[in-house]
Amino acid sequence: MSKIGLILGGFLLIGAIVTGCSSASTPTASPNSTATATNSAAPAASAATINISGMSFGDPITVSPGASISIVNGDTVEHSVTSEPKGKFDTHVDGSQQKTFTAPTEPGEYPFICVYHPSMKGTLIVK
Repeated sequence: MSKIGLILGGFLLIGAIVTGCSSASTPTASPNSTATATNSAAPAASAATINISGMSFGDPITVSPGASISIVNGDTVEHSVTSEPKGKFDTHVDGSQQKTFTAPTEPGEYPFICVYHPSMKGTLIVK
């Protein structure tokens, strides 16, 4: 098994343990899912993951101000998560790697792009 496979397997195991220890009334997400923006009254996540795959960021994610956001790059090429307009966040992730950044502390919608592939667009919602 590859080193990345072992690492991802470890994250899945940790996620399963954490999920098993959580309250039955608290909704949980799998460690490989991306929190999505909905019109429900669900609270913003204090941490979330942007899963890059197939040259796409996936659905918008909603987080609390200052939340830790993991970026998992499932593609083999480098990508960035760069706020538009620039200046709020800019994290570059090599192919098949992951990094973490901190969400802005001011609530709002933050569009972002990949500077290497400008057709890749996503939205970070802070509330």
